[in-house]
Amino acid sequence: MSPRVLRPVILVEDNPMDADLAMRAFRKCGLANPVEILRDGQEALEWLTGLDKNINAPVMILLDLKLPKVDGLEVLKALRTTEACRLTPVVVLTTSTNDRDVRAAYEGGANSYIVKPVDYDEFIEVVHHIKLYWLKMNRLPD
Repeated sequence: MSPRVLRPVILVEDNPMDADLAMRAFRKCGLANPVEILRDGQEALEWLTGLDKNINAPVMILLDLKLPKVDGLEVLKALRTTEACRLTPVVVLTTSTNDRDVRAAYEGGANSYIVKPVDYDEFIEVVHHIKLYWLKMNRLPD
């Protein structure tokens, strides 16, 4: 029997400091899944076109809304119309507290909307809860 390959977590984040903070939080929380960082909306769309749903479909996508080149809501729309990611949990992790952004994200198919904490310890706690719920407790279809 071959060892189980962990599906990746995709982090779509253009701010290098936020991406670094997220990676440190993942390590501190003991995330075993590989994490792939996509630096803007265009890179996320290009990643989507090369995705093979049977091999490298992610277990979860963390998506910033305020992205250069292609807006996060457009990326979300593409995710929801791509067979490989149609059912993948998408957690919007953004600085926006705007109710229109929250509504648009849920209407676009986001599974959760979390405002990024600015405090490091709070950010670690948020990432821990994301890991616990979406990667431990939540059940995904095969």
